Amino acid sequence: VQLQASGGGLVQPGGSLRLSCAAPGRIGGMGWFRQAPGKDREFVAAISWSGGSTYYASSVRGRFTISRDNAKNTLYLQMNSLKPEDTAVYYCAAGPLGGNMQSRYDYWGQGTQVTVSS
Repeated sequence: VQLQASGGGLVQPGGSLRLSCAAPGRIGGMGWFRQAPGKDREFVAAISWSGGSTYYASSVRGRFTISRDNAKNTLYLQMNSLKPEDTAVYYCAAGPLGGNMQSRYDYWGQGTQVTVSS
């Protein structure tokens, strides 16, 4: 199963970006993780199979919104009020369990770079 992430880029502080992740089918729980230079990959947000439950890291809660369109088998991450510390490679993931732990995901996208800088 191959996930395809897109939508990254360079944005100024305070700006917005929307990431997308295309899946070959409706897999289950899905999530976003990120890895900044020199740091471990960390949890950002997750969404349940139905889309009825969402979870966020405290560092992004209130600024980022995760959603999914099951008709299009696509996951989204709307990122507002971006900060320089949001700079990272963002990865989408999917798996039957979902949640905030990387070990609960079986499938990963290739990553898309988000750079927040003036």
